[in-house]
Amino acid sequence: MTLRFYDTASAEVRDFVPLVPGQVSLYYCGATVQGMPHVGHIRSAIAFDQLTRWLQYRGFRVTAVRNVTDIDDKILAKSAASFGPDFEDEPGAVRNEEWWALAYRYEQEFLKAYDTLGVSRPTYEPRATGHIPEMHALIQLLIDRGHAYPALDDSGDVYFDVRSWNKYGTLTRQKIDDMQGAPDADPRGKRDPRDFALWKGYKDGEPTTASWSSPWGAGRPGWHLECSAMVTKYLGTEFDIHGGGLDLRFPHHENEMAQSQAAGHGFANFWMHNGMVTYAGEKMSKSIGNTVSPAEMLELAPARVVRYYLGQAQYRSVLDYQPTSLQEAAAAVERIDGFISRALRATMTQDGAVGSFTYGTVPDAFAAAMDDDLNVPQALAVLHETVRTGNTALTAGQLDDARQALASVTDMMRVLGLNDTAAPAVDEGATLALGVLVEAQLEARAQARAAKDWAASDAIRDTLAAAGVVVEDGPDGASWSLKRG
Repeated sequence: MTLRFYDTASAEVRDFVPLVPGQVSLYYCGATVQGMPHVGHIRSAIAFDQLTRWLQYRGFRVTAVRNVTDIDDKILAKSAASFGPDFEDEPGAVRNEEWWALAYRYEQEFLKAYDTLGVSRPTYEPRATGHIPEMHALIQLLIDRGHAYPALDDSGDVYFDVRSWNKYGTLTRQKIDDMQGAPDADPRGKRDPRDFALWKGYKDGEPTTASWSSPWGAGRPGWHLECSAMVTKYLGTEFDIHGGGLDLRFPHHENEMAQSQAAGHGFANFWMHNGMVTYAGEKMSKSIGNTVSPAEMLELAPARVVRYYLGQAQYRSVLDYQPTSLQEAAAAVERIDGFISRALRATMTQDGAVGSFTYGTVPDAFAAAMDDDLNVPQALAVLHETVRTGNTALTAGQLDDARQALASVTDMMRVLGLNDTAAPAVDEGATLALGVLVEAQLEARAQARAAKDWAASDAIRDTLAAAGVVVEDGPDGASWSLKRG
């Protein structure tokens, strides 16, 4: 077994060797809770959920941290807008809503979306506002080491001095002189326009509840500082993997890496970034009107289908949404579910149990694909090939082979998180129980037909149809399936 992942910092696929044998420390950026989750947020969460699940399958104990940014310029601006005369917001918004209430409300919307789409809860999910002391300590350390300074205009801001750190720009391979100024604070108090804010002094008109006392004056943390402080709190000064969306590489992750390493921390051993989601080849944009939200997807398809779609591409690639995307994903999921239902029925014994087979081992080709930088498309190809092999075995009456294919398919589905959505379409225990009941009804129907009691036969068929069970008569007797949609 050799796990290999693409490391953004080195721009190469490298062998993954954890810092502590048998354990993996993973931090990936969660939401800035200033609005409803968009599809990019959820795609990122699913990508790192797949990573976590695969590491766990490979026997690692994973400590996963996903932060919540619950204090930010955008959150304050959104809250301030709710007090204005032209207040407009997403469904469920509250007029005259305090910033902390708005942040909490949207945090719950993110958790709902994650849970619905089978994203496992991380080991820790810290909020930025709960870690102000750790942020103060990091700022002071950077000042003491000569990499940060209080603003020159007595505003209470504290900035990171980008020119004091000769590695600044290495994550995204940029030169400082080619960069634009950092837009996160008024530049008047900066030595260099590119210096970014570690601490933002309180300004007149801002909510007093959105500021904390500090050695540099009342204020609140800068966005980049929040993540560095939280990851150090939960994973230490050096850890295995830092992840997030590709759009976070600069300035967020560049600044995180610079301030943490300047503080003397080893920080992340691997940087992993997932690709963006586009709409028919174009960047999604509200101004263009070509966005589609997770909620809208869930109105069009079951959660497992949406999960399949959002998780089907290799995590670093662009995922392009087309009007037919969910239909195609639904067809793929239905092929899998059709085999599982058919295999469970065919291998069921008279007492309702399925013959023996072995769980816990995915096919070698599937494992090789996942070990190779989470090559999910190739892994899904193995899954569908196993479905085809299982169907062939069922047709040929080779029940032992069908059972093993069923076990392999189920294991692969579990690794990919396709059986952990809010309303899983496949529940082996429930399917077995249903099968026993349906088969008993079909036996009673066969006896009625043999006695030419057509009324009783039709009544049984109608009762099953009303329960969503489709009965088809064939030369070898009646077969059944669950009605789709």
